[in-house]
Amino acid sequence: MEAFIHFITGFGVLAILFVIFAESGLLFGFVFPGDSLLFTAGYMVQQGILRIDITLFIALLFIAAVLGDNVGYSFGRKVGRKLFEKDNSRFFKKKYLIQAENFYKKHGSLTIVLARFVPIVRTFAPIVAGASKMHYRRFLIFNLIGGLIWTVSFTLLGYFAGAALTKSGVNIEIAALIIIFLSVAPMVIHALKQKETRAAIKKQFSILFGKKTTTKE
Repeated sequence: MEAFIHFITGFGVLAILFVIFAESGLLFGFVFPGDSLLFTAGYMVQQGILRIDITLFIALLFIAAVLGDNVGYSFGRKVGRKLFEKDNSRFFKKKYLIQAENFYKKHGSLTIVLARFVPIVRTFAPIVAGASKMHYRRFLIFNLIGGLIWTVSFTLLGYFAGAALTKSGVNIEIAALIIIFLSVAPMVIHALKQKETRAAIKKQFSILFGKKTTTKE
């Protein structure tokens, strides 16, 4: 845990802003833990580990999230359906794009808001919106709403949860562990809902704990 805190403080506020920007619309951004980062960063501001005013910090996070979505939308609009013909690579998985497109078909324009709270989908949703030729003004409105709710809610939850835990006398590292656990829980739940994830976990368990067969001589 101490190493995690040193990692964030070592790279500073600018690195946090870059992660939020990248996860909001760059193809490789899905690898970043945006929810838990916002949550933990809010806690670290409250503890004085990150020395920045919380209001200013949230405003910068909001700008980074909105700009990231705009980049994703522009990329999707320019590249369009060619993305769906692209082969998988280290930083691109076609299944994630398809997953985001299905989410978009189900929820429409509201996807831009809802996707903020769904790992992976949040990265590809603005790209799909651009590829689907969603009107930019409409996209921008939902982008602003989603970015505001996401950055404010997770950052302030971390900020006030951290204050409550430390006020109760909980050790700072234990408090950070609790906060990170709570913040990644939605991501874990979402992953477990995926059939592929459950199948992979089941396979690993069968390998690790399955009965070994013995051969008779």
